[in-house]
Order: sequence, then C-alpha cells, then structure tokens
Amino acid sequence: QVQLVESGGGLVQAGGSLRLSCAASGRTFSNYAMGWFRQAPGKEREFVAAISWNGDRVDYADSVKGRFTISRDNAKNTVYLQMNTLKPEDTAVYYCAADILLVTIDADYWGQGTQVTVSS
Repeated sequence: QVQLVESGGGLVQAGGSLRLSCAASGRTFSNYAMGWFRQAPGKEREFVAAISWNGDRVDYADSVKGRFTISRDNAKNTVYLQMNTLKPEDTAVYYCAADILLVTIDADYWGQGTQVTVSS
C-alpha cells in the first residue's frame, strides 16, 4: 500500500502561484511514477501532469503546459506541482496519484485531494 497526502491548496487571485505537495508513505516511493489530476465541480477528473520514477520524463496536459511544473524529491518521498499564472479555470480539487509504470485515471493509489480556488 502507498498512502498519499496532498497539501498546499488554497485561494489565490488569477495570475498568482501555488505549490502543491504530495507526501508518500508505505512502499518505496522511488519505485512509483507519480501524477497530478484535478476535478472541477460537475466535471470528470482530468490529467494534469505526471513524472517518471526517477524524474527523467515528465508529461503535461495542454491546458497547463508552460504554467505548471511537476517535480519530485525521492529522498523526501514527495512530489510537487508548481502552479504559476493561475487562471479561474484551474479551480478544482487536485489529487496526487501513484502507479508502478504509468499514472493514468486508473492509477492504483490516490490521495484525498486539496482544493485550489482561483478568483478572477
């Protein structure tokens, strides 16, 4: 089992920045690819960003490319999502996910989510 706990969400004005963190415990963190997803009210959960086990491969949704950066620190068992130039449409609950090979909407492990609200 892998336990994931997100933090860092909050209320920010459009154009502002937030950094989300996801702390992992349980099995060996460096064995897992990690990802961030989000779900806005009335919408399906969607992919935001993913990072390979060693950080050498990253992937982003088109809607966040150039604004969000995913990174990880395997020594701290933590993955981060730096979010810059935030827009009201980024408002959602953000979830951290983990899986052995590829992080998708069917990932094996999920955190409880952290709310991000961007005001216009």
